[in-house]
Amino acid sequence: METLLPRLRVPAEPFDPRALKPDATEAWLEIGFGGGEHLAAQAARRPDVILIGAEPFLNGVASALRHIDEAALSNVRLHDGDARELLARLPDASLERVFVLFPDPWPKTRHHKRRLVQAETLAEFARVLKPGGRFRFASDVAHYVDWSLARVIENPAFRWTAARADDWRTPPADHITTRYETKRLGDCAPVFLDFVRG
Repeated sequence: METLLPRLRVPAEPFDPRALKPDATEAWLEIGFGGGEHLAAQAARRPDVILIGAEPFLNGVASALRHIDEAALSNVRLHDGDARELLARLPDASLERVFVLFPDPWPKTRHHKRRLVQAETLAEFARVLKPGGRFRFASDVAHYVDWSLARVIENPAFRWTAARADDWRTPPADHITTRYETKRLGDCAPVFLDFVRG
């Protein structure tokens, strides 16, 4: 936390993700990366991509730093805070992918306003994603899946890629299963919703 995080932290002012790794072919963002397993594994798999992870909880950031350090990854940068602050600093059409995987479902009705998937956040995703860019949402909480799908479909910037049930029931080929996912803490099997920015 004291030595590696300051070197990996994204700028506090508006910035272009490509400036963090000028030879990167793409820039991806994972919001709420938990322990950083997915983030680090994707970075190891795709060294040509600059991956930015946003996570407000220090334990998760510390875990991600351990994964990054152990794998000697040079293509990951972190924002240890609210993802909405980070999104506001990114330029239009600066990302190829956004991941929101197994976010806090905030199950109580009075807390639904705290859910990450909201019309305002989706508008920001649409702004920062390039045309043809992809947004993936995954959850094992049925109500949050329904909630999120309804809100993304309401945004004309996104097209849902599913053609049949297996498209949301089966993990995508490039998905990396984490320990959290295998615990099956939700009320349904994991659901994967992939969308394309029009």
